[in-house]
Amino acid sequence: MKDAGSITVVGLGPGRFGLITLESMEAMTSGRSLLLRTAVHPSVAELKRRGVPFTSYDSWYEKAQSFEELYHAIAEDLAARARAGEEIVYAVPGSPFVAERTVIFLRDLCAKEGLELSILPGMSFIETLYGSLGIDPVEGLTILDASDAAGMTFRFSTGVLFTQVYSREIASELKLALMERMKDEREVIYLHNIALPDESVRPMPLYEIDRQTDIDHLTSLFIPCDSFQDD
Repeated sequence: MKDAGSITVVGLGPGRFGLITLESMEAMTSGRSLLLRTAVHPSVAELKRRGVPFTSYDSWYEKAQSFEELYHAIAEDLAARARAGEEIVYAVPGSPFVAERTVIFLRDLCAKEGLELSILPGMSFIETLYGSLGIDPVEGLTILDASDAAGMTFRFSTGVLFTQVYSREIASELKLALMERMKDEREVIYLHNIALPDESVRPMPLYEIDRQTDIDHLTSLFIPCDSFQDD
C-alpha cells in the first residue's frame, strides 16, 4: 500500500507579489503539486511569468450550490490526493489563518484521518490595512464577513471591517443591513485593491457603497467606531 502524502498550506498574500513570504514561495516552487483555491488573485500573474506550474479550483465554483459546499469539496479533494500519496502545496488568497474556510475544513479532515498537514503563516490584507487607514490595531478592530451582516448585532466598541464585499448585490445587502442601525448619510470608508499600486481608500456616505463601479473580490468596507454612535 502506498504511503500517504502530505499537504502544505501557504498564503498568496494580500495582492502584491513581494508580500508573499519567502517560506511560502519556496514551498510553491519546490516541485510538489501546486493547487490554488482560485487563480483570480493579483499575485498569480507573477507565478505564471516565472513559469511556476499550478492548477486551480476555479471551475468548481460554477458547479457548487453554495460556498460552504464548495469549500467542503475542495478540502475533501485535497485529503483524497494526500491519501493517494500525493505531495501537495495548497495556496489560498491572503493568509491561511484569516477568513479561509477551506483551511478550517482541511485541518479537521487531516486530524481525523491522520494526514500530514503543515500550515505556513502568511500576510493577509489586514496587516496592510492598518497603514492604509492610519489605525492602530491595539485600539481594537472587529472583522466580519459582509454576507453575515444581516444577522449581526451592530453595537460595537471598535471600528468594524466588512470583508468579502465581492459584488454589487452583497454591497447592497450590506448597505440595507447597516441602514437599519445607522443613518444612511453616515461616512464609511470604501476599500479597494489594498496593498496594490492602484489602492483606493474612499470615504463616502453609506448609501453610495453599492453604486461603485469597481466592486469585486478585492473590495472591503470599514466603519469607524463613532459611526455607530448617536444613531
